[in-house]
Amino acid sequence: MIMKIENLKFVYNPNTPFEQKALDNINLEIKEGEFIGLIGHTGSGKSTLVQHLNGLLKPTSGNIIIDGVNITEKDADLKAIRQKVGLVFQYPEHQLFEETIYKDIAFGPKNLGLKEDEVRERVKEAMELVGLNYEELKDRSPFELSGGQKRRVAIAGVLAMKPKILILDEPTAGLDPRGRDEILGEIQQLYEKEKITIILVSHSMEDIAKLVNRILVMHRGKIVIDGETREVFKKSKELEELGLGVPQITKFMMKLKERDKNIKDTVLTVEEAKVEILQYLRRKKNA
Repeated sequence: MIMKIENLKFVYNPNTPFEQKALDNINLEIKEGEFIGLIGHTGSGKSTLVQHLNGLLKPTSGNIIIDGVNITEKDADLKAIRQKVGLVFQYPEHQLFEETIYKDIAFGPKNLGLKEDEVRERVKEAMELVGLNYEELKDRSPFELSGGQKRRVAIAGVLAMKPKILILDEPTAGLDPRGRDEILGEIQQLYEKEKITIILVSHSMEDIAKLVNRILVMHRGKIVIDGETREVFKKSKELEELGLGVPQITKFMMKLKERDKNIKDTVLTVEEAKVEILQYLRRKKNA
């Protein structure tokens, strides 16, 4: 078990007229190597939760145990925890500040006190993991890049720390369709290659459906649904009541199932839908 959360509560502005309960008694276990999607409407507590996972926020009460270490204890080494838990914020390119891509990605490893050879190797490996050519780009300014490339540089800076857990908070926010697809493709390849634990926060049901193997649904500071991806998207009525939904292709296939009971209603991608529709058409032709 790489992460365990026990009775986690967090209140903004406690004991004031502006008091607001953001997390309400959350209990959660995450196994090493899971790829988790965290969804919920704005204000449900998603970002507040992930900011607790590397000690950026201190809980009002409860425990957060990362790789056997309770990070809520007073003597917890948060620097060590932040090496294990890499958090990529929304619009992380706004945090780029060095004059070259190399220096930006190397910033974290250098602060660990690593030798220059090790830093260079980590920068090179991190750039390759996000699809950036090391020799071609290392000496360029990050501010000359496209939005999608800047986003990848920012993610590479986190990966260079070699985290055991990677948290991505809306990693495709504000990108054009091409940049969005590139980032999602790199995240998928990263997971398949490195098998690190990933938590992906997203509003896009399509993105979640394509990538993750487990979904957590948050509502008013609570985790109200927790399950395998296909099983969660079967609960379309519950999700709609929470102001969410299911992928458009899944909704389409649910409608098609009303015509043919043999249609699977757990389809998540266009590729899966193609197979089902071709089989449906063959059955109609042979009927």
